[in-house]
Amino acid sequence: MRLATWNVNSIRQRERHVAKWLERVQPDVLFLQEIKCQTPDFPALNFEALGYRAVAVGQKSYNGVAVLARVPFEVTHTALPGLTGDVAEQARYIEIETGGVTLIGIYLPNGNSGGEAGYQGKLDFMTALRLRAEALLAEDRDFAILGDWNVAPTDEDYAKGALSPTDALVRPATRAAYREILWLGLTDAIRALHPTGPVYTFWDYQSAAWQRDSGLRIDHALLSPKLAERLTSAAPDRRERGEEQPSDHVPVVVELA
Repeated sequence: MRLATWNVNSIRQRERHVAKWLERVQPDVLFLQEIKCQTPDFPALNFEALGYRAVAVGQKSYNGVAVLARVPFEVTHTALPGLTGDVAEQARYIEIETGGVTLIGIYLPNGNSGGEAGYQGKLDFMTALRLRAEALLAEDRDFAILGDWNVAPTDEDYAKGALSPTDALVRPATRAAYREILWLGLTDAIRALHPTGPVYTFWDYQSAAWQRDSGLRIDHALLSPKLAERLTSAAPDRRERGEEQPSDHVPVVVELA
């Protein structure tokens, strides 16, 4: 099974990129983030013509997630169970079942806007996500959580100078919340196979970040124990960042035997 996640930073601007990438890589399931359109405006029919059923959870102008799959699936949740407050009204979560496996696509809040209330929304999302993972583990479900986590888990996950020490992506509480999820017994797919060194998934549009390889690793795929045993490869597809008018994120692709 080939799983992937990609923050496309506007499906209107990047639909052609996604279509070409689907034809080249042919994932079984692709989760998208920051589609930036309302649900009815997502170009589902265009992707269905390529053999991918599409389901979007959108909102006007901001956020938004979607799943594209060439395997049969059932949508089980379009909002994160247990999440309350303003962040619960945002389009940031989709959960599906396919072949006895639960797959979750997330767009975790950045946390740098809205002051401390905005940052608390980020932590609230992470708490609810941890509780969801705990519930799935208690049910002995095989699952994966993929998406733009907006978390650089360690200092090795961003280029020197790319982030301020006070940035919400690296604040101690952010990293602690990520570790609480990971330490439930989940596996960070990329770090399982590339334990050290830069494996970036995001390069800012400013300051020639791509040209200088001043990137961040903030797009992750976390696997439950049985799925982790099936892991054969995991890596970002850096090629996409060099395309014309690219997203600032690249796809992350995970292969399961």
